[in-house]
Amino acid sequence: MKKIFAELGKFHNFIAISVLVVLSISLLRMQSLANPELSPPECRVKKWDIPMPLTSEKQNAPVQQAKPVLIQRTPVTCCEDDASCVDEVLYGKVSDKKALLTAIDRSLQYLQTQAAASAYQNYQVSGISRDRVLKSLQRFREILLKTNSPTELHQAIEREFIYYQSVGKDNKGAVLFTAYYEPLYAASRVPTAEYRYPVYRLPPDINSWPKPHPTRLQLEGADGLQGAKGKLRGLELFWFRDRLEPYMVQIQGSAKLQLTDGTQTSIGYAGNTGYNYKSVGRELANDGKLPLEGMTMPIILDYFQKHPQELNIYIPRDRSFVFFQENHGEPAQGSINVPLTAERSIATDKSLMPPGALALIRASIPFVNSTGSMEERIISRYVLDQDTGGAIKGAGRVDYFLGTGKIPGDRAGVTVSNGQLFYLLLK
Repeated sequence: MKKIFAELGKFHNFIAISVLVVLSISLLRMQSLANPELSPPECRVKKWDIPMPLTSEKQNAPVQQAKPVLIQRTPVTCCEDDASCVDEVLYGKVSDKKALLTAIDRSLQYLQTQAAASAYQNYQVSGISRDRVLKSLQRFREILLKTNSPTELHQAIEREFIYYQSVGKDNKGAVLFTAYYEPLYAASRVPTAEYRYPVYRLPPDINSWPKPHPTRLQLEGADGLQGAKGKLRGLELFWFRDRLEPYMVQIQGSAKLQLTDGTQTSIGYAGNTGYNYKSVGRELANDGKLPLEGMTMPIILDYFQKHPQELNIYIPRDRSFVFFQENHGEPAQGSINVPLTAERSIATDKSLMPPGALALIRASIPFVNSTGSMEERIISRYVLDQDTGGAIKGAGRVDYFLGTGKIPGDRAGVTVSNGQLFYLLLK
């Protein structure tokens, strides 16, 4: 899922996540989600943070080089009956093991390419190489197939693997998690009175465009309808009914389309202009239209439904612009050019994190419960690092891919929590 607003190159789609939530947000402390009255101190979320002695050692070390973004530590020992410590859905009534195996195989495919060899050639973390990542993934796959419970899997990992934990945004391991998804929209191959708002192909001459590139306002106008008068003329790919929809596709970096002729297709990231993404949600907060604290994508969408005329004010403030290609129904792809797997793919800053690698994430994620409402649960999930995004910068950001359609979109829109990120490598 070529995630949005990436820097020049094959970046993506995408933010996580969604980057939608990054349009906002007052960040929740993950520690606040743990109930100290229900769990003993040694089992609380805080134990997943980087241990103080490790951070102290790094802080007291001679300043000779940049601080590492990943710190070695032993796996976290699970407390008895702590379901959030293990990836319990791998062995549940509806097993998620097949999806994880699919994501693993896609990363294994990538790790054997020349692109992977180039990506790891100068990787900055000592001890992490393409060969070690590849062998770690192969061994994890073997263990996953042989084990019969989440506890058995976790114990095997404790014996054979080392965790490399992200230092996070505070050098103590706190990582901000958001989520992203692939929307499903109605669209048309031709403009009509109803379908007026286009997305565009990558201009074939974009490499010759003078810099700074034209802004979003210069390319499509304040109302999103002026592209045919300038550089975007003839590059229209599909048309949408709503001003906000093509912009949301740019945020997510891909979309499934239900066309007016009854067929379906998909579009994915093809390129972008040379601007960083600017948060529409933060702009609304800066103008006093919405409070920053507690802001989520549903709140932002509700505001624009009530004030549609303000789309022409706030969308143009984001100078960045994303181009697309038709993918003819192919799954959303990540920045390492493999299809993404719902709940098993993440996006990180690929200038820092190991592409294609096996990771363990721990965060509070919203789920739809039996009554149809959202509830948050602290979970541990094994995932593959297969994507990136222009809003996903630094060691303290992860975007979690939730899948395609309305429910993943609803969940992505309210996903925001502090958690931890670990990469698993063989001893």
